[in-house]
Amino acid sequence: MSNAAQSRLAGERLTLGYAALQVLENVDVSIPDGRITALIGANGSGKSTLLKALGRIIEPASGTVYLDGKEISAMQGRAIAQKLALLPQSPVSPDGLTVRQLCRFGRHPHKGLLSRTSAHDEDVVDGALAATGLTDLASRPLDRLSGGQRQRAWIAMALAQETPILLLDEPTTYLDIAHQLEVLELLRELNRDRGCTIVMVVHDLNHAAQYADHIIAVADGGIHAAGSPGELLTPELIKAVFGIDAAVVPHPVDGTPLCLPLAPAREASR
Repeated sequence: MSNAAQSRLAGERLTLGYAALQVLENVDVSIPDGRITALIGANGSGKSTLLKALGRIIEPASGTVYLDGKEISAMQGRAIAQKLALLPQSPVSPDGLTVRQLCRFGRHPHKGLLSRTSAHDEDVVDGALAATGLTDLASRPLDRLSGGQRQRAWIAMALAQETPILLLDEPTTYLDIAHQLEVLELLRELNRDRGCTIVMVVHDLNHAAQYADHIIAVADGGIHAAGSPGELLTPELIKAVFGIDAAVVPHPVDGTPLCLPLAPAREASR
């Protein structure tokens, strides 16, 4: 249980897959507490599968996920939901649901089966809406929000859940660049101001470099490498994980690694 002793969320000797398809084998992973971790890898590499296993959305074929030193498979769903929130890709809500109503769902793990929404619950919801910049949109239906606003609403629901760990599966999918940055900036603020441990699946390597403290690269059925963006993002790693050539240079503003894919050389025209 070495990994479990090092962090609140960890997995040991995990083998993961779907039916007869094995995606990851004998994987050890430890999520740094109070940091932002980005999971990167090619499509189909298993990064989303790993995230789902850490959130107990899927059960490992073998191995163990630990949450606060306990086997997550043996924990009650309510106990897990008080410690960990997971936002899937493209979550779906009932028609007509408002931002505030969605946010209230985050209080369910802290309430009894028949208990009503309390003043404390509403205070927590108000705080989550304020933290995500949605106070003025609280009564607006979700289907009348922009993509970035809608994603912030789902994050507000997770905040209302009051968990120290937040898992997000591709939180910027289908968003334009402005809304992508809006969501990533929000996650950085939540990490900095609230100390949330955040794990997110990320496709854009430059977003991972700028917003993550720790990167886990998934490839060839396992963890290829893990470390800080400065340590990890090299032309060699990008070639090994994604199969492409790239240059990596310091970002001119903040010095983080800037990954520049190189187009294959073309044959000279005859």
